[in-house]
Amino acid sequence: MSLFSYTQNPRINVALEKPLYNSVKHLARKDGVSLSLKVRDLVKEALEIEEDMALSTFAENREQTFSKAKALKHGEGL
Repeated sequence: MSLFSYTQNPRINVALEKPLYNSVKHLARKDGVSLSLKVRDLVKEALEIEEDMALSTFAENREQTFSKAKALKHGEGL
């Protein structure tokens, strides 16, 4: 048996400033989860926000270039 435990999930080593570390630690304690689970959840949330912002920008650009005259009507293009 090995002294090291390996998981299937890749790992990342992150250095945090003390105030940021303390904030994450506080949130993890409040939620009753480990630091690594809290960081994982926060990263997931951040990625969802980034994706939402990118989709919003895409939609805004599309709205600005939309031309009603060039738009297909229902049933056209099939």
